[in-house]
Amino acid sequence: MLRYLPFLLILALWIYAFIDCLNTPEKDVRGLPKIAWVFVILLFGEVLIGPVAWLIAGRPRAAAGGRGTAGGQRWVAPDDNPEFLRSLKRDDDGGAGGPRGEAPPAV
Repeated sequence: MLRYLPFLLILALWIYAFIDCLNTPEKDVRGLPKIAWVFVILLFGEVLIGPVAWLIAGRPRAAAGGRGTAGGQRWVAPDDNPEFLRSLKRDDDGGAGGPRGEAPPAV
């Protein structure tokens, strides 16, 4: 099984590069037209030239800001979220009662 590992790795990279190229919008492709990249990947995939060339020269670059969410909003933990904290204060009656208005247990 170990002797098939290099073949399987090449095949996996070949398939990944091909699908990545097909899913990339035409306006984001660098270097060559998208159809040319498809042919380069398919024709030179066996020797890894096509897929590696796509990953280095044809694939769109990552955004400068990293992998942020769309719209610039990021997830905030509940204890840091002011809206969540306000809802906790609203739910609290302000008295010494328990969660259902019951008296606290005697100590």
